[in-house]
Amino acid sequence: MRIHDVRALSDQQLKEELEKNYKEVMNLRFRAATNQLPNTNLPRTVRKDIARILTVLRERELGRS
Repeated sequence: MRIHDVRALSDQQLKEELEKNYKEVMNLRFRAATNQLPNTNLPRTVRKDIARILTVLRERELGRS
């Protein structure tokens, strides 16, 4: 997910996306632990998406949109 896509979402949509990504990264960790993960870069990209969402939420909280 690109940053301009994240900024286009509402606060509620961002929180839903954040929850979905946390569940996804947990699922990817389990799959990696059992050697069922074909692309080992996926957990990293999901964590970066989480960071982007948290950054946008914090910017909005501080009033810097």
